[in-house]
Amino acid sequence: MATNDPTRPVYVIGAGPGGLAVAAALRGRGVRAVVLEKADAVGDSWRHHYDRLRLHTTRRLSALPGLKMPRSFGRWVARADVVRYLEKYAQVHELEIVTGVEVSTVERADGDGWLLHATGGRRLTGRAVVVATGYNHTPYLPEWPGADSYTGTLLHAGQYRNPAPYVGKDVLVVGSGNTGAEIAVDLVEGGAGRVRLAVRTAPHILRRSTAGWPAQASGILVRRLPVPLVDRAAGAVARLSVPDLSDKGLPRPETGLYARVREGAIPVQDVGLIAAVQSGRVEPVAAVESFEGAKVVLADGSHISPEVVVAATGYRRALEGLVGELGVLDGRGRPTVHGARTAPTAPGLYFTGFTNPISGMFRELAIDAEKIAKAVARS
Repeated sequence: MATNDPTRPVYVIGAGPGGLAVAAALRGRGVRAVVLEKADAVGDSWRHHYDRLRLHTTRRLSALPGLKMPRSFGRWVARADVVRYLEKYAQVHELEIVTGVEVSTVERADGDGWLLHATGGRRLTGRAVVVATGYNHTPYLPEWPGADSYTGTLLHAGQYRNPAPYVGKDVLVVGSGNTGAEIAVDLVEGGAGRVRLAVRTAPHILRRSTAGWPAQASGILVRRLPVPLVDRAAGAVARLSVPDLSDKGLPRPETGLYARVREGAIPVQDVGLIAAVQSGRVEPVAAVESFEGAKVVLADGSHISPEVVVAATGYRRALEGLVGELGVLDGRGRPTVHGARTAPTAPGLYFTGFTNPISGMFRELAIDAEKIAKAVARS
């Protein structure tokens, strides 16, 4: 079996928080881990997120194994501080990281182990492989009819940095997840002339904290409870803490909060959206159906003419080329296993960071890292 040869390293693909956490946990158990990163520095995706982004999870519950986040970062850690933390994390744990190397394919090696095909014709053989290329890997832009002929500016949210280029402009943000909601607020506060938010399915909106109690803590407490029970409790809390915005075009969701989480839709944490919608500064509109020249056609049949469209339409995992031939992905391209579990057909191949848990991504990455390290060391 692949994990029986201790002379071979464990290769970790991706130097984001998940990959670094696994490498540190492995090193702590005396297992050599080599992190392969296609960019030129750790935490590449965090370096390219929009400027105002902060962790929606608390500093205390977001630390990776073996290094606390500094109190100076505050309760809600800023994007730039996350990058600094990841850099420090790699230094403190003396991680072996090779940058500028992209792995194209992972396959079983002859005899045992895993063979990685990488940049420059490299063929690397490891005792085990941990795939940590990230939940937000490849920007997804829907194939809207007429989008190619749109005369305004169309960009994915991954290209958005700050509101400076859009001062005074009419902007449509497409997608009402956390990214779309926060970019809409950022645009309003940064001086955009008009901001509309295209909503296909009304999101659940949570206060980031209530009377000092963070929403993340509630997520941790309820994640193993029955879905109907959590849905009822969440509905009651929402009615007490979040105003009804139906008359503003943002009705309460029909599906329960936790039922939506199980489908992959995480609630929106309020960082100003409620107030912006109440005041009319962010205008919810119907979902985008197509483009016609300078106009955007919405699902309700209306036509609008924004100067800029920011598509907060999510990302794809893009794992098909890497491990698609190994039978470890489901019909939507997601790993069928994560953490310490491996597929029966691929022992020694681990995945981390491909779920979006209500209890917090960083927290779950830290837990998975220790479980993966324990499983590798034991085998």
